[in-house]
Amino acid sequence: MTKLIQIFLLILIFIPSYLFAQEDSFQGDPKNSVFLEIGGNAGQYAFNYGRTFHQNGNVKLIGSLGFSFWADPIEGSTIWKPALPVELVALVGKKRHHLELGVGFTSFIESQIDSEFTAGGIVQTEGDSFFAALIPFRIGYRYQKPNKGFFFRIGYTPFFSIPTKMDESWDFQAIHAGIGLGYNF
Repeated sequence: MTKLIQIFLLILIFIPSYLFAQEDSFQGDPKNSVFLEIGGNAGQYAFNYGRTFHQNGNVKLIGSLGFSFWADPIEGSTIWKPALPVELVALVGKKRHHLELGVGFTSFIESQIDSEFTAGGIVQTEGDSFFAALIPFRIGYRYQKPNKGFFFRIGYTPFFSIPTKMDESWDFQAIHAGIGLGYNF
């Protein structure tokens, strides 16, 4: 009988620790995220996928890739142009509140808009298309729980416009921001 009691006590001691060990392994920080950002590194808006590729203490490094269509209205129609924002962000913080620091590269197709003055007014047409890009920076705040779930981010995102066919100089846009909502899994 004492052997049976000893086995029973051992089971009572080891089962809770086994169960908690399993639970802890599933409560690690999520590695993937999907989110919608208005403004931010894409300029107008973007649907993004992010992946945590490094975590050490209070610092996480996250790479993200997004997709967007930018609207370029001209007289009588709207031209939709694809944009691909890529960003590398460092999150600093351990619990729910994080500082975001990042840099990105947003490539997009730009078109020259040709305007002609006629007797009936101004006629606009789409000219040549060419590659253009932005280099955005990020300083922001991110609310994200340590486990799966929704997150919120807001940031100051100034950017440099890389010289293109139409603009021969670097242009710095100091006033720009973004807000995003997403889900970690």
